[in-house]
Amino acid sequence: MASLTLIVGIPYVCALWATGLRKAPRLKRAHLATVFPVAMAHCFAHLAAVVSLGAGAVGFVQIVKAAEPLFTAALSAALLGQVLAWPVYLTLLPVVAGVAVASLQELSFSATALAAAMCSNTFAATRSVIGKRAMGRDKGENMDAGNLYAVMTMMATCVLTPLALVLEGPKLRGLWAAAVAAGASPGRLWRDIALSGVFFYLYNEVAFYCLNAIHPLTHGIGNTIKRVVMIAVSVIAFHHRFTPLGVVGSATAIGGVLLYSIVKGHYDEEARKLAKRQAAAVLQKL
Repeated sequence: MASLTLIVGIPYVCALWATGLRKAPRLKRAHLATVFPVAMAHCFAHLAAVVSLGAGAVGFVQIVKAAEPLFTAALSAALLGQVLAWPVYLTLLPVVAGVAVASLQELSFSATALAAAMCSNTFAATRSVIGKRAMGRDKGENMDAGNLYAVMTMMATCVLTPLALVLEGPKLRGLWAAAVAAGASPGRLWRDIALSGVFFYLYNEVAFYCLNAIHPLTHGIGNTIKRVVMIAVSVIAFHHRFTPLGVVGSATAIGGVLLYSIVKGHYDEEARKLAKRQAAAVLQKL
C-alpha cells in the first residue's frame, strides 16, 4: 500500500510536465544527490505511517504523530546545533504527557501502531532537518515546491517498490484473495488504492506549496487543525471510541502542539528582528 500510493502520483505530475502546465525540472547528478537523502527520509516516514495506520486506529495514530515537533527539536539540536529557547522546550512537555496518557487509556491500543508512528515521527523529523540543510544548495532548474515533491516521490518509489516486491510480493495474491473473500470487490480495492494515492499526493504537494508560501507558524497551526479533523473523522467514519482520560490526553497533546507552534513562531520572529538590527548596525559602521 505504501508503494502503490506513491506510484499513483507519478502519472499526475508527468501529465503536468508533458502538457506544459508545469515546467519540468532539469537536474544533474549533483542535484539528485542533494535531494536523495530528503527523499529517503520521506519514503520511510510514509512507510512507517502506513504500517501504523494498518495496525491501529486512525485517531490514535494522529495523537502519536502529534509528537513530531519533539523529534524535530531534538534532531535540530543534534544535527544542526539549533538550540531553541527554553520556553519552546517547555511547550513540548504537554505533548509528551498527552501522548502518554492517551496511549495508556487507548481502547484500540496497538504496540505496533505506537512503534511505527514513532518511527514515522523520527523519519519525518529527519526529513525536515536534512531538508533544511539542503535548502540553500542548488537543486536544479524549475525546482519549485511542487517539482521538489514530485522528484522526491519518484526517488522514494524507485527504492520502496523493489523492496515491497521482494518482501511482500509472494504474499500479494493470497492477501488480495482474502480481501475479496472478506467482501471487498476487486473494483473497490483498486478504486480505494487509487483514491488513497491521489489524495496522499495532492495533500503533500499542497503542504509543500504552503510551507513555501506562508509563515511556518501558520503552517504549524494548520497541521494541528488537520490532526483534530482527522481524529474527528476517525470517530465518525470508523466509530473510534475514546475513554474520558483518552480525550484529556488527546486534547493535551494537540493543545501542546498548538502552543509549541505559537511560542516557537514568537522566538523565530524575535531572532529575525535581532538579525536585521545587527545587520543594520554593521552597515552603519561601514
